[in-house]
Amino acid sequence: MGIFRNWSRFEMGWLFTFTLVNLYLFLAWEDSLIGLISSLSGMLCVVLVAKGKIANYYFGIFQTLTYAYIAYGYNLYGEVMLNALFYFPVQFIGIYLWKRNKTVQAVKGEDVTVQSLTRKGWIYTIGLIVIFTIAYGFFLKYLGGKLVWTDSATNVLSIAAQILMLKRFAEQWLLWISVNILSIFLWLTALLTQGGNDFSMLVMWSAFLINSIYGYINWRKLYKKQVKEAA
Repeated sequence: MGIFRNWSRFEMGWLFTFTLVNLYLFLAWEDSLIGLISSLSGMLCVVLVAKGKIANYYFGIFQTLTYAYIAYGYNLYGEVMLNALFYFPVQFIGIYLWKRNKTVQAVKGEDVTVQSLTRKGWIYTIGLIVIFTIAYGFFLKYLGGKLVWTDSATNVLSIAAQILMLKRFAEQWLLWISVNILSIFLWLTALLTQGGNDFSMLVMWSAFLINSIYGYINWRKLYKKQVKEAA
């Protein structure tokens, strides 16, 4: 039992390395304490998602609140609203839904059953992402936000990915990969143009990108194992 049950050497080594990098940034570059907390809790959250662990949502609660506070300081209003008004309450919904869909027979390391998106599901998903990205971009522009189109795209993709995550679709990770790439660009631009010392945000999103690739590979394996067991 426990959140560290059935962890591989790669997973433990990855988490340990990421923690050391963030501690170095905090001590050597005088990074903010809240940035350290947000980055570490976020990493634990996404690693646990990749393993299909319900415990990811408990760390997600801390990460969403601290990240929203940091993003507000950089006028990234889309990120603030996404985390404070969407991600935060969704953590509690996720706990409820995933507990209702736990696996009956344990497949190495995961807690929940995994689904796969159909072609029709992809068409609907992509179409809605395009429509809402354009609409939300104009809204952020009206608010006077910074980098509104990148901000809008990351937010809409994040919401779509989170919905797929709640419904336990393996394809959520393909959207998360896109979100992470855009978020790296977003924070790199914000730090270069506005200053600040929250470099842990860049490290966090870079780590999220690597984890999302691993998450997709792992969830596809879990899906195939569960289909095989159900046959």
